[in-house]
Amino acid sequence: MLPQTLKFVQENFLEYYKNAFQENWTPYSFENREFGALLFKEKTMVRHRSFRQPNELKEFLCELIPSDVYYSSAYYQDPAANEMSAKKWLGADLVFDIDADHIPTPCGKVHDRWVCGNCGFSGKGVTPEKCPSCEGQKFDVKAWICEKCLETTKRETMKLLDFLTADFGFSAEEVKVHFSGHRGYHVHVESEAVRSLDQLARKEIVDYVVGIGLDEGFYRMKETSTGITGPSLSDTGWNGRIARGTYEILANSTPNELENLGLKRQVTDTILERKDEIVESWKKKGPWSVTKGVGVESWKRIVQRGVELQSAKIDTVVTTDVHRLIRLSNTLHGKTGLKKATVSSGLIEDFDPLKRAVAFEKGTVEVFVRESPEFRIGDKTYPAFKEQKVDLPTAAALFLLCKGTAEVTA
Repeated sequence: MLPQTLKFVQENFLEYYKNAFQENWTPYSFENREFGALLFKEKTMVRHRSFRQPNELKEFLCELIPSDVYYSSAYYQDPAANEMSAKKWLGADLVFDIDADHIPTPCGKVHDRWVCGNCGFSGKGVTPEKCPSCEGQKFDVKAWICEKCLETTKRETMKLLDFLTADFGFSAEEVKVHFSGHRGYHVHVESEAVRSLDQLARKEIVDYVVGIGLDEGFYRMKETSTGITGPSLSDTGWNGRIARGTYEILANSTPNELENLGLKRQVTDTILERKDEIVESWKKKGPWSVTKGVGVESWKRIVQRGVELQSAKIDTVVTTDVHRLIRLSNTLHGKTGLKKATVSSGLIEDFDPLKRAVAFEKGTVEVFVRESPEFRIGDKTYPAFKEQKVDLPTAAALFLLCKGTAEVTA
């Protein structure tokens, strides 16, 4: 980022924090939280900060003008202590991070690119854990935002919310949902019931929502003298989810998709030929015995794919970390200039992050765009740009500037 571009971005971030900051930005029991910030210059991390009053937090933001702001999911007796052991952990919220960075999407293979920081080897799509060439673990990642990415993470978030309310029994008041400001959502569970859970207990929750460790007992599938029995759509917990995942596969899959499950051609043909009968069968006991020629082993392959469809794709490391720093609500994301926006309870399906997360409503600026795909900010969709100057509204300009694809012209 060139000096004039950095100056422009920081001036706008500062203006936002001066005018937009409100006391309700502070999380519950914020005096027991650790705060941290990532600076624009050299990407230096400042952490181990704590505040007694909301205005102290505002002063912190206006003084440092950070690219990103975080607070701890944990509660501490002394959150400002430099050593974790000295902070004296009191508990932590249960937090989930759903991000397109961790979910393979068809669009990611088009607009996401990674480069190994060690050997320069590059690729597209989801960033690997290790470089295929040198096994290095540091990457320069260029991730774009598109409607498909956002819709994918929204669907995964909705699945997670169903787990939390239907299976774990959390109320809507205990579960807070936020758009991250980039390509996903954060879900916070603020409840006494989870506060004291250790890493192992949190891993059990993770395994449940991801669908790890579901043995055949969960499938409730067996062969009897009267035929094959299995779970029903009306079942609770994973049994019902397995049935719904199976229904989705049987109702919508193509021949290639069924064959990719490892099913024999004869089984695939049987399912496709009797699709109408299969769909109708769910009104009674399901397709397990109705579909002749499909045995228990074939059903298990279908069920395993159903588990994948029904599981929630979360960043498992975030949820099990009892000291995790998570982005502070309403603060700006340094990669987009969008804010971490709260989703009203029960309204995620109609939530439009590219409207609700816009923090800058006024002004225009001329920028030189090296290259950018088509993108939308607010109600306007902008065409692809390449090696050209263009006048853009501040929010759209900041998006490109923060993405590193453009520079301020003067």
